[in-house]
Amino acid sequence: MNCDEDFRRAIMARLADFALLETAIGEARAAAVAVTVVDVGLGAGCNGLPEHGEWQSHAALVLTRRSSRLRNHAGQWAFPGGRIDAGETPEQTALREMHEEIGLELAPAQILGRLDDFVTRSGFVMTPVVIWGGSQARFHANPDEVDSVHRIPVAELLREDAPLLDHVADGEPPVLRMPVGTDWIAAPTAAILYQFREVCMLGRATRVAHYDQPRFAWR
Repeated sequence: MNCDEDFRRAIMARLADFALLETAIGEARAAAVAVTVVDVGLGAGCNGLPEHGEWQSHAALVLTRRSSRLRNHAGQWAFPGGRIDAGETPEQTALREMHEEIGLELAPAQILGRLDDFVTRSGFVMTPVVIWGGSQARFHANPDEVDSVHRIPVAELLREDAPLLDHVADGEPPVLRMPVGTDWIAAPTAAILYQFREVCMLGRATRVAHYDQPRFAWR
């Protein structure tokens, strides 16, 4: 078994063991995002999946910068995703939105599992669906929805300065950010990145629903 297969199996096993927390929709709007792992192709010669293994320099997650022309959350970092249509599952929505936004079409068999639902300040219950994109992923950004598509190395998620927690007021939950290069990504996207690190990479049952989002993400 090669390293990329080890990583895929490890993620799937950790998600299967994870006690998923789902949130009742109520008056919120249901949405799903695609947390897609790409560019893992190490070949043979890797013995298992060590906690800090060679795969980190090859694996990445797909993120976008939302179109600057959008009315809501223009220019922000985001996973491909959107509202769940009537009759759709979160998995179907994540696959559909990924195809519509970045031109990446993957089969349902590539789905590895889910992370916890995250309730956004803008009124959505967001379901993160973890998907295996592999090493052959090619992107074609839809200019109506995204300005650019990025592969964020998973090694960035393990930086010593991650996560960044901003305490805005006594007794209030901290705002979570994840550093990437010389930039940073805000919650809710950052919260999903952090939980992916904890659950899928490190095997820790870490919750993130209590983290807040910066005010620019509330609209």
